[in-house]
Amino acid sequence: MSRLIVVTGASAGIGKATAKRFAENKDKVLLVARGEQRLRRAVEELAASVPGADVEPLALDMSEAASADVLRDRIRATGLPVGGLLCCAGSVPSPGGREVTQVLTEWQEAYRSNVLPSVVAVEALIPLMADGGSIVLYSSIAAYRGSSGTGGYGAAKAALHSYVHVLATRLGPRGISVNAIAPGYVAGTDLFGGVLPAARESRLIRQTALKRAGEPADIAELGLYLCSAAGGYVTSQILQINGGALHGV
Repeated sequence: MSRLIVVTGASAGIGKATAKRFAENKDKVLLVARGEQRLRRAVEELAASVPGADVEPLALDMSEAASADVLRDRIRATGLPVGGLLCCAGSVPSPGGREVTQVLTEWQEAYRSNVLPSVVAVEALIPLMADGGSIVLYSSIAAYRGSSGTGGYGAAKAALHSYVHVLATRLGPRGISVNAIAPGYVAGTDLFGGVLPAARESRLIRQTALKRAGEPADIAELGLYLCSAAGGYVTSQILQINGGALHGV
């Protein structure tokens, strides 16, 4: 039976690849992202590439509390419980200077764009989740080894780890699994705000044991597993997927 899957940050990169993978799995997928035009293009692309895909767009900024009601209303209109929620929304803030106000701005933006979208989406949809469903948050290798700038991005992603453990305990009695995926460098995303300099990309690839960049489809496959019956006993885990750039901890 088709499930209702909600993917945030679904207009590009890992989020779009994740939505496509669930569409290929014959699930009904609601794609959520901020930019309406870009989101509609993503839905059109998925519909064209996956025959019979049941995909719909919803343009929302999930860092805003008001988006919770809009999202809930859209879900209720489907008449289906949420079988899986995958919170892929996030971005790397532009590095500021070293003045206190600049540092504070960078940290506030890191939390606004990487923590709040997950919290708002999760708290909005918990009452509408199917028992036995799955929640997947998206962290980063930066949560383990730090990030550029003043470190706000890595710290924000690390905050999701604690949230995963709290949610897993809270929702375990309903059979809902809660995990986070922490990718390393993944090519073909807009995470860095444009084309990554060749020297930096080469360095990131050399750091991996597999000597290649990750692809959005690599991450999407793990998301599908965590929302499957086969992955149902996996909960309260932070799963690294980085080609061996950082060994398991």
